[in-house]
Amino acid sequence: MQTSGTEALKRAAAERAAEWIEDGMTVGLGTGSTVRHLLDVIAERRAAGEWSRIVGVPTSEDTETRARALGIPLATLAERSRIDVTIDGADEVDARLRLIKGLGAALLREKVVASVSAALVIVADDSKVVERLGTRAPVPVEVDPFAAAVLPAFFRSVGAEPTLRSRDGSTVVTDGGHWIYDCRFPDGIADPEGLEVMLNNRPGVVENGLFLGMATAAVIAGADGVRVMRAPEGGA
Repeated sequence: MQTSGTEALKRAAAERAAEWIEDGMTVGLGTGSTVRHLLDVIAERRAAGEWSRIVGVPTSEDTETRARALGIPLATLAERSRIDVTIDGADEVDARLRLIKGLGAALLREKVVASVSAALVIVADDSKVVERLGTRAPVPVEVDPFAAAVLPAFFRSVGAEPTLRSRDGSTVVTDGGHWIYDCRFPDGIADPEGLEVMLNNRPGVVENGLFLGMATAAVIAGADGVRVMRAPEGGA
């Protein structure tokens, strides 16, 4: 269960990340607990007479439902194929702004939206910052259910301990109708780029939760305040 202190950190990060938003922008709306605070910030700014012309592109049905309830105008990728900035959470962030995402089961749509965004700003608390990817969170891998039975052996061959994600005794199904294996690496991931290639090349894998070279900045909230991590020179 999240503590009120953790929620306060997430709110602080969301408020700082909102500085990347300008009226008239198309904004990619990520998924997860931190982004819920961002939606509140957007709704509050709109209620105050600001940001009357922004349009959001949600990355999940959950975010779409929450945004509509808050009165935030929305569009699909068919209507807005280029996005000015996407603001999203992450399960891990390293010093090069490489990410693990997908514990909220929206990794496929999150990566699609990020790929057509001029900027990707991550909001997180400092517990998500790691020296080596994979040391805190598993890598979610979205798979076609048809292939689910044969993929665990492949995941083990690349050093992972795969677990099919379930909730209340039932397999979790993504918005796109796929399943997710959470692949834990006991010693972290030595070569994220190499792993990404192997996962993407495996038949039956739809998408993976490694977001490499995509983030522009990460807004990190901690007990000492909010700091901004930037992509290294030559990075995203």
